[in-house]
Amino acid sequence: MHKAEWKDYRTIPMRIRNERSACRWRDRVAYFVAVFVVMALGLGSRAYADVLPVFVAEHFGDALWACMIYYGFRTCYAHKKISFSFWCSFAFCFAIEVSQLYQADWINHLRETTLGALVLGKGFLTADLVRYTAGAVVVALLDLDWSWRKRS
Repeated sequence: MHKAEWKDYRTIPMRIRNERSACRWRDRVAYFVAVFVVMALGLGSRAYADVLPVFVAEHFGDALWACMIYYGFRTCYAHKKISFSFWCSFAFCFAIEVSQLYQADWINHLRETTLGALVLGKGFLTADLVRYTAGAVVVALLDLDWSWRKRS
């Protein structure tokens, strides 16, 4: 039976289903690890900003945040196309940034906490949208390159 003849998931031979499932599981673990590696790099770019080059200290934290969000989506949706995770992370990052225009007391109290500031940010900056875009584009392109090498 050829791939074109498979009508739905149930007609795919068990061996191939198991191989696909194992591959997705490995991918999910790799993306999950990437979330924490990128998170550590992003926090490090903030903590050690005084010893990093000015360009890196100013821009990499937000770009790495977008990378972390991308890898989070890839962890959850490893079976989907890379473009799906790119657009989801792009929309998520932009939504968080635009949400910073909302300045109610309750959300500002959340933003004053460390976790709230890391997740929700503190204030809207147009430059952050550029940084998020750069981070999401770079990490998606790296992921495409990595995926391409896996198939060869």
